Amino acid sequence: MAQEKDQDFIDFTVKALVDHPDDVKTERTIDERGVLITLHVNQEDMGQIIGREGQTARSLRTLLRVVGAKNNARVNLKIYEPEGSRPDRPRRERSERSADNTDTSVVDDLKI
Repeated sequence: MAQEKDQDFIDFTVKALVDHPDDVKTERTIDERGVLITLHVNQEDMGQIIGREGQTARSLRTLLRVVGAKNNARVNLKIYEPEGSRPDRPRRERSERSADNTDTSVVDDLKI
């Protein structure tokens, strides 16, 4: 029962964030690398779980690691994304995003 606190935590938190809480399902597996919780949500809620630039997903993973550390376990979160669920538009790479936001004064200081 104590081992499943991480799964209960992610269930409770995600159900509070999404529009279709009845569609939230989690699977908990244990292997030599620790605990893996796989999260399944309604396709319409995927954006809410990922968040802008992945910030919500990153925060959920951080909080889940804290819950795991409290129970002496290494816990990771995988958000299940069915095949073909992504739009066909190409994703911008992180380097492209950071290049768009480059401050010219910083570049000038490099003296290249």
